[in-house]
Amino acid sequence: MCVEKLQKILLAMALGIAMMLAASGSIKAAFLLQLIIMVMLLVSGLTGFCYITKVLKTAFPSCDEDKK
Repeated sequence: MCVEKLQKILLAMALGIAMMLAASGSIKAAFLLQLIIMVMLLVSGLTGFCYITKVLKTAFPSCDEDKK
């Protein structure tokens, strides 16, 4: 599994957890998790830097390396 695919899977899982928290009545925790995800995506989109990708690259190869 490559880093970019793994990052998208983890993002989907985090959004699922936020939905679960909202459905179970933990609105504050769901809002906080959603806010953290939004800030991470904004930073990644505006600067090109993603902390999660940086950390995951230490253990998994990049998707670009798989194509070579």
